[in-house]
Amino acid sequence: MSVFDKAKDKAEQAVGGAKEKMGRATDNEEMENAGKRDQLSGEAKETGHDLRDRAAGAVHDAKERMRDE
Repeated sequence: MSVFDKAKDKAEQAVGGAKEKMGRATDNEEMENAGKRDQLSGEAKETGHDLRDRAAGAVHDAKERMRDE
């Protein structure tokens, strides 16, 4: 995953956490839920990027093994 993607995902999670806390502090359930959604979205994107990178690494490793044979 690029550093930019990772930073965006982490930022989305951080903003979501802040929204959730602000919603809780102001008794604004809609804002609190929006924060939770943002956090989950950032986590899902991060997981997707990690899986994509692992798959790319596995493909690269397999190609290298085939080349060595």
